[in-house]
Formats: sequence, C-alpha cells, structure tokens
Amino acid sequence: MKRRNFLRHGSLLGLTVAALPVPSISASKKAGAAVTGITDDFVLNEITIDEIQEQMQRGKLSAVAITQLYLQRIEAIDRKGPAINAIIEVNPDALAIAAAMDAERKAGKVRGPLHGIPVLIKDNIDTADKMMTTAGALVMEGNIAKQDAFIVKRLRDAGAVILGKTNLSEWANFRSTMSVSGWSSRGGQTKNPYILDRNPSGSSSGAGAAVAANLCVFAIGTETNGSIVSPASASGIVGIKPTVGLCSRSGIIPISHTQDTAGPMCRTVRDAAIVLGVLAGQDAGDSATLNDAAKTVTDYTQFLDGQRLDGVKIGVEKAHYEGNVYVVNVFRQSVDILKSLGAEIVELDVLKTIAEASNAELDVLLYEFKHGVNNYLQQSAARVRSLKEVIEYNREHEHLAMPFFRQELLRKADEKEDLESSGYKKALAKTLSSRKIINELMREQKLDVFCGVTSGPPCMIDLVNGDYDTGFFFSTPAAIAGFPHITVPMGFIHGLPVGISFFSGAFKEGQVLTTAYVYEQATKLRRPPMFKERL
Repeated sequence: MKRRNFLRHGSLLGLTVAALPVPSISASKKAGAAVTGITDDFVLNEITIDEIQEQMQRGKLSAVAITQLYLQRIEAIDRKGPAINAIIEVNPDALAIAAAMDAERKAGKVRGPLHGIPVLIKDNIDTADKMMTTAGALVMEGNIAKQDAFIVKRLRDAGAVILGKTNLSEWANFRSTMSVSGWSSRGGQTKNPYILDRNPSGSSSGAGAAVAANLCVFAIGTETNGSIVSPASASGIVGIKPTVGLCSRSGIIPISHTQDTAGPMCRTVRDAAIVLGVLAGQDAGDSATLNDAAKTVTDYTQFLDGQRLDGVKIGVEKAHYEGNVYVVNVFRQSVDILKSLGAEIVELDVLKTIAEASNAELDVLLYEFKHGVNNYLQQSAARVRSLKEVIEYNREHEHLAMPFFRQELLRKADEKEDLESSGYKKALAKTLSSRKIINELMREQKLDVFCGVTSGPPCMIDLVNGDYDTGFFFSTPAAIAGFPHITVPMGFIHGLPVGISFFSGAFKEGQVLTTAYVYEQATKLRRPPMFKERL
C-alpha cells in the first residue's frame, strides 16, 4: 500500500561459466565530497529473460552460475558497497534449486522461459522453505509458511529459482500515517539505488530497488494502491498491477481482498509480460480468480508485436499538466511521443471524476485488513493469532518495533466491526462505484487506455517526519476499481526516475501491455543506477 496522505548490459558472448567475473564496483570520490557514481561492471547488468535463456541454451551460462553471480552481487551491492538493503533474507536452498534446474536442462527438459531464472519475492508472500514470511514485522519473525503461495508454486513449477525475499514497508505500508516507505522493523531501511538518501517508495520497495540494481532478473511485488507501480516508478523499472482476480492472493499477507494483487516488477515490458503469463491462473483458494472473465491468457507476449499506436485512443490526466515544472515537461514530451506514434489524445479529469468514490477507500481497507490479517494469522505459524495481539506485541516492544512511527492504522482497523456491518457495506459500495464511473468514461469517450504520471520524484528518506508528497499520483483509479495498471520509465528529474502510467478496464492487460511496449520501444529510457550518495 503506497501511503498517500491518509495514510547496455555487458555482453556475455564468448564467456564460459568459469570465465564469468565476480561482480565488482568501484566508487569515485572527490576529497570531502559525496560519491558521484559507481563504476559497475557486473556481467549480468540489464540482462533480459530471453538473453539469459539463450546463454543457458548455448551452454555459456548455467542456472548455478547465474544464481551464484546474483548472490555475490547481493553481498557486494546490497550488504556492502552502497548497502541498498533491498534483500531481507537470502534463500539457503537457491543454489540447490538452480542445480536441479540445470540437471533437468541437461536431461532435455526445459519447463519454459523462466527455467533456471532467479527471482526475488516480497516478504509478505508465503514461501514453504527455510525463509520466513513476516511483512517486515518483528512480531512475525519465525513464521515459516506451511505451503507456498499459489503464485510461488506457479513460479517453482515454471522452473524459477527462488533467490530470496525483499524488504518492504512494514505491513505493506498499512501501519501508520507517518510511516517511511521502505522501512520495516525487521528489515530496516531500503535505499533508492539512484540516489541513496532518497526514498524507494513503497510498499514493494525492496523488490523495486533490487530489480533496478540488478540483484535479480525480476521480482514479485504486491499492491493495494500504488505498491507495485510507485516503487517501480521510483526505481526506473516496469511494474504491472494486474486486474484483481487475474493472479491468486492465496498465501499473501493481506490488506484488502477487494484491491490486493501480486504482480511482476522487471526491467522491460517484455519480461513483465513473460512473468505475468506464469503468475496468472485460476485458484480454488481465491474466488476472485474463478470469475469467467478471469480466464487467463497463457502468453502475454502476443501483445508486444506492434511498433505504433494507430487507432489507440488515450485519456490523458489533465491535472498532470500542472505542478513540478520538470515533471510536467517530461510528461508533455511523453504525450507528444504518444501522438507521434499514432495515438489519439483526449485530455480528461480522471482523478476528479473518481474523487468521491476514492473517499471511502480507507474505510474499506481498515475493515478488510482486520478481517484478512486475523484469518491469515489464525492459519499461520506466527507467534500471534490476531491483529489485537500484533498491536499489543508492538506496544510491549516499542523500542524495537516502533522506534520512528506508531501503529495508528493497525489500531483503527482493530476497532472496526466485521464485514457484515452496514458501515463496511456502505463504504464498499461507494468505492466500487469507481468501476462503473471509469467504464462509462471509457465508453463515452471511446477510450482504450488512460495515461498519467505514475508518481512524483522520490522524496528524501525522513525517519522524523515520514514520507511527504512530491506531487502526482495516478494509482488510485485503477486500484479502487481493481483494473490493470502498468508503469514504464518516462525520464529523470535531477537523476531521479519518474514513470508514466497506463491503465484500462478489467482484464484488458493486453491493451495496457501493447501501449506500454510501443512507448518503451520508442523511448528506451531505462538506465541502471549509479548509486550516488546524494544529489
């Protein structure tokens, strides 16, 4: 949950596995000055899923070699060096999984495009292994899941190597109105890899920072409102929040069954499309996925063939033509690029149109958080069995669990009645009216997608005052409606990434992927971080 007020790579050709270099970095400093940048010659920098598969097929790389390189990279970049602190735990079985995938490949069995590919998983997603699932909370330490989350099983079945788990904003940023994105009592503070004193955004902060810093091939985040797309924007990567019901939520520590979903965080749209096809699937444990409309496409790369947007009509958020002049200029240039690619542009007040519906969102989340967390805890191996016990633990261990900000949202949630209450039903109906509002707007204007600035430039990490608004936030419409939303790198403001967003109606992932891909290929604005200490 992104708190909002209320809350090119080095070539691998010709390299043998034995010749692969250990990742190294070197910092350049002027006397008495901040680090101005890092020379980063990691051999897997910016590598894509297709490229890594090609290298494994040719015998130039193995899953074991790739996994070992990423483990060394995590030690060099995440634990030491710039110390991004994106990884909360490394999987002790990662190399064994990789070896098993190599053995299968040698025997002629390749499971698919993710075979042998290392992935990092956000620490609110169950993995039935030696790693914990804690949502970054000290109270959840020791919680070893009894079974994989449905999407983790999908990844394992596809041959992915579970490399480790990523830090996050504690309880997916649903603990306090004064929280700091990327901070958790278990994992500490994740940094933005572009400028280290800047916020990585949340709640999938560790996933976004890890992908940006080339600590993995891709990562899995979760979103309630902005928690995939906002950290993806802040980290200069691609993030997809799918339609609610496309990917199962079984085995994920919840906030809201109305809005929660998992999704891919990658460096390219194509990689994100590949991963989405693996994650999507019907699960008897999540009724939202059993809707007939949720019947999934098995290969989302089929939507990535186009080079133009002729005939595509885009509703552009008019409010994003005002604010930070640097962001506005980059956004205007992006809209001009969309026009040059053949898109028809219509300026609209999307945010204003859904403002009244969004006013009830917090109430819905408070009710559903209490219900969902209590259910999760009662079935888990955690030391606590209810939200009330979480609150009490935090109070008793305040110096460790709450050194910087409190737990107002946890308390407010625990005060709510059950889901049969009239207050909940009224708030839910108001929030869900957004679906009708957005669908009618699309029909009236004959729109294919909406477009806006994903979020403003990353703010400073401020453990005293918490996160602050830097302007621009386009997550809410798709979040409260449960619609698909993708962010793609749009440019840089003083060295800090900003993303452009595209969203559409339910289960129209193909349309948002097409639009995002054509824009990405026309601009190619993704670039790796230099790990600067400050501006």
